Amino acid sequence: MTLSPSPLLRCPAFPQPIQAVIFDMDGLLIDTERHVKVATLAAAEAIGQPMPESFYAGIIGTPWPETYAMLSDFFGGEERRAVFTQAFQPLMEKLLAEVELMKGVVELLDHLDGIGMPLAVATSTGRAKADEHLRHVGIHHRFRTIVTRDDVSRGKPHPEPYLTAAARLGVDPAACVALEDSHNGIRAAHAAGMMAVMVPDMLPATDEISALCHHVATDLHHVRGLLTVD
Repeated sequence: MTLSPSPLLRCPAFPQPIQAVIFDMDGLLIDTERHVKVATLAAAEAIGQPMPESFYAGIIGTPWPETYAMLSDFFGGEERRAVFTQAFQPLMEKLLAEVELMKGVVELLDHLDGIGMPLAVATSTGRAKADEHLRHVGIHHRFRTIVTRDDVSRGKPHPEPYLTAAARLGVDPAACVALEDSHNGIRAAHAAGMMAVMVPDMLPATDEISALCHHVATDLHHVRGLLTVD
């Protein structure tokens, strides 16, 4: 690994200089999670097998291969899961056509660009959808690298997505701030040795998750304040 030549940002809110910021995508940069939830619960209802919210909460932030396995177990096999998928896909496509940025994204990216901070995305979404969604909201070009589930063998909560992003940036993982909205994402960032910040969307920060974070932020405007030198 070739490390960045010098620290880029010293902030009192973090224990050491920051050399890169790595973002999750869904529910952190792009307001997709609530659309996925609506489509998932509606599709399950449509096929006559309503899904408890507690079960749905367990699949937030989980890579699709693991999610598929969980859904197959829930619906009672691959055949029933396929029926669910047929109901889910058209609902999801319609809702995602309306996807928007989360609050504070542009201001945070502008701030970080202004200080020359290397930026990356580490997402559990596949390459095609990740590229499509980031281009749709106009921020794809703002990241030096985008790591998707297609780029790693093990998804979150394993640290591989974050470690891959740091390696591509040429930055020590310990000098990276990782921004996440999901529990599995925070587990992955912490396991990678990064300074994890949770910005809750669909899930609150539990005691377990809070203990893995350097901060729990209210939104990305709050994060921008944390990443500012006094």
